[in-house]
Amino acid sequence: MPTAAPVTVLVADDSAVVRSLVRVELEDAGYVVVEAVDGAEALRMVAEHAPSVLLLDVEMPVLDGFATIVALKSDPATADLPVVFLTGRSDTGDVVEALRLGAHDYLRKPPETAELLARVSAAAEVTGLRRELRRRTEELDQQARTDHLTGLHNRRHLEEHLDALVTGARRHRHPFSVLLVDVDHFKRVNDTAGHDTGDRVLAGVSRRMAAVVRTEDVLGRWGGEEFLLLCPFTDLEGAVVLAERLRAAVAAEPVEGLAVTVSIGGSVLIRPGDDDRGALLRAADAHLYRAKGAGRDRCEVAVLPV
Repeated sequence: MPTAAPVTVLVADDSAVVRSLVRVELEDAGYVVVEAVDGAEALRMVAEHAPSVLLLDVEMPVLDGFATIVALKSDPATADLPVVFLTGRSDTGDVVEALRLGAHDYLRKPPETAELLARVSAAAEVTGLRRELRRRTEELDQQARTDHLTGLHNRRHLEEHLDALVTGARRHRHPFSVLLVDVDHFKRVNDTAGHDTGDRVLAGVSRRMAAVVRTEDVLGRWGGEEFLLLCPFTDLEGAVVLAERLRAAVAAEPVEGLAVTVSIGGSVLIRPGDDDRGALLRAADAHLYRAKGAGRDRCEVAVLPV
């Protein structure tokens, strides 16, 4: 029996006697028990309570056990839920069919206490292992998409979202903007103050920009001292406002005791064409160089030509 957080078990059976018997045994062993009287209610309870184990009767009104497990296995959100079938029949037909449909295990009714607890514990352990594996996979995926120096999204994450957002803009015909941000004279920072200070400057610039972007925007480190901001549903006016907000946030006060500024080049997609992704980035880069050539600590944003 798990000793950490209580494990929830859903008991789906149209017999109040069976549900009561199973509930008492499981609760005495420390499980949290919720009940359903038929398959349809069981599906609702699975969505509501996210149990670790489902004890499922074969013969039930509305939706029997076989139809219920088919519905569960067809939904990616519940396909991994271990199902332990309850059957009162003496032949093996129900058991064979249940296992064929993806059941984790089965119990004869009325179940003996030791067998009930052993099979539920084994099923709950499977759920625990799957959830831990999913958590670790998500953590690794997040690490693979995060720039470790700044804590922002990395280039891989930005590229994937850029493709998706451009596709969405093309499909739904809404404006989309990108802003390319470069820290001015960053080489000078590294040369005079050292690379450790340079790293802290990049981290500080990142925090200031992250504090002023909108929830729907995607900000990340594009490479070196360059950052990219993806701005869905943003026209020229909105992109100019965002760019100036980023520039002002960085220049507001010294970073690591140094006067730090950024130059920003932006491009705005109004009427999607055939090479939106590359054209957006090329235009933003060209506007960034224009901003630097005009004196730095400034923004140059324009609509992408069609």
